[in-house]
Amino acid sequence: MTPDELRKRTKAFALRVIRLVEALPRKRAADVIGRQLLRSGTSVGANYRAACRARSKAEFIAKMGIVEEEIDESIYWMALLIDAAFVKPNALEALVKEAEEILAIAVSSVNTARGGRRPRKGPRR
Repeated sequence: MTPDELRKRTKAFALRVIRLVEALPRKRAADVIGRQLLRSGTSVGANYRAACRARSKAEFIAKMGIVEEEIDESIYWMALLIDAAFVKPNALEALVKEAEEILAIAVSSVNTARGGRRPRKGPRR
């Protein structure tokens, strides 16, 4: 997948999230969760665009790390909408699948940029 194709894909994801949030029931909890999803779902594409303009490998990795975090957070909020019965699972199936695919691409991009390794967590022994 080219950077331009992923840029278009993340923008399309954001637009689908916007339509989903607009269609949520007008309840306090749905509104709060919807706002969180709106923030994370729309920031995926914005941060990917920033990653494409990175001036260094380190900056690219940092920005793609944000993409990874935001798309993962979007998956969480969509799962919460389903679990709270604000949305039927089959209504979000395709959007969740798309989010999981974008997450896999982001993780793979970060791993490739790092040379195939994840940073160690915790103290070295």
